[in-house]
Amino acid sequence: MMKKMEYSPAGFSILLLLLSTCFLLLNVGAATNYSSPCSSDFPLDDHPHLHRRNKRSGGFVLTLNHAHGPCSPINVTSSGATILLHDVNRVDHLTSRLTSSDSRTHLHHHRLDVSSNGVQVPLKSGASLGVGNYVTQIGLGTPTKDYTMVVDTGSSLTWLQCKPCTVSCYEQIGEVFDPKGSATYKSTKCSEPECTNLQKATLNPSACSKLNNCIYEASYGDSSFSVGYLGKDTLSIQKKTVMSEFVYGCGQDNEGLFGKSAGLIGLAKNKLSMLGQISKTYGESFSYCLPTKSSSGYLSLGDSSTSSSKYTYTPMITDSQDDSLYFVKLVGITVARKSVSITASSYSSASTIIDSGTVITRLPSVIFSALNDSVVASLSKYPRAPAYSILETCFKGSYKSLPVPPVSLIFDGKAEMKLSPQNVFYDLTSKSITCLAFAKSASVGIIGNQQQQTFSVAYDVGRSRIGFAAGGCS
Repeated sequence: MMKKMEYSPAGFSILLLLLSTCFLLLNVGAATNYSSPCSSDFPLDDHPHLHRRNKRSGGFVLTLNHAHGPCSPINVTSSGATILLHDVNRVDHLTSRLTSSDSRTHLHHHRLDVSSNGVQVPLKSGASLGVGNYVTQIGLGTPTKDYTMVVDTGSSLTWLQCKPCTVSCYEQIGEVFDPKGSATYKSTKCSEPECTNLQKATLNPSACSKLNNCIYEASYGDSSFSVGYLGKDTLSIQKKTVMSEFVYGCGQDNEGLFGKSAGLIGLAKNKLSMLGQISKTYGESFSYCLPTKSSSGYLSLGDSSTSSSKYTYTPMITDSQDDSLYFVKLVGITVARKSVSITASSYSSASTIIDSGTVITRLPSVIFSALNDSVVASLSKYPRAPAYSILETCFKGSYKSLPVPPVSLIFDGKAEMKLSPQNVFYDLTSKSITCLAFAKSASVGIIGNQQQQTFSVAYDVGRSRIGFAAGGCS
């Protein structure tokens, strides 16, 4: 017969402590096996086409994170109103590049050691023009050090803040790059072709220092800019050397809220962009999946990153006003599998840009109205909310509580983006509302990153085509 066990108060406390310890150890084990959506390395094994390319062609894949989400190294928090304000500035800036030939004449060089007198213009600290949406990490210098950078398909020149910050540096996460601490850093002289090519890359004239060093200016609107010296150094990805003399801007006067990143990676169509510089080795193409705020995506550079059969492609169009941007031809929109009521000429008369830095997709007024009317008709039984900023059509609650109709964007060549509800609506949790994630544009259409989220988007510049594939980040 089993003897009944008795415990003293002290013995009972010890038993509780032992049980608690066992419980914690079990949970630690569970946490160890838990796969967090936030990862420093994108899971290549889940994406065979990227894994094969990474091994065979010597290319590389970087992890992308949303700057405003918990996965971001900089973890910037911004209100919906602030994000939309920056988005308006971003779109105004892109539009001005297509409508004005002299919109970029800021000439902030004079704040550095310029050989001739610069034009004196009033300067003020500016707001971020939406460039802080997605970030990744690259390595520069010898020994290599990693820096968190914004990824931007609308910019050509790559730059980052550099010591000694002769004029101004904004607050960034991590150490500011010190060219004197790199054994492989070289200044670019004014006579070198990279300096000559600067104006086409930045749409601003270059300048020359008294020591004959090339000075660049990269501006992103009325008052957000980086000015500094053009340099060359070793570019590394995940400790692997990608290019020994990568050309980039070493910023000495950096003003604007660039999301606490170290700088910006330019992926536009230009000789000086990162794509242009590495194309001889890896090919003239790249792909990415822009993740939601709570997960991670990827940026893959190299020809094989765009060769997967999963993509449906549309021709890439060149615009004479700015041939560095990525244009496509939008030919149709369907809502609930029915084409919206609009003439074909309304599509053909408008240029459409694919852009990583714009949040909300812009459509010319006629196209937007047709889309908006169709979505509103599908959700007529659900309570509306007042318009918010540039977002005209809003409902109470979250998109998850609405039977959002299927929406598809159709491009020339039958390429199609079948949008999920989270691509169609934009939740403003602080206001407990959700809004149609499209806005009016006077002329130019822009496919923003809200619509691109979780799609693999392939920029095959060598073959002049852009491809789309759903489920790219999962």
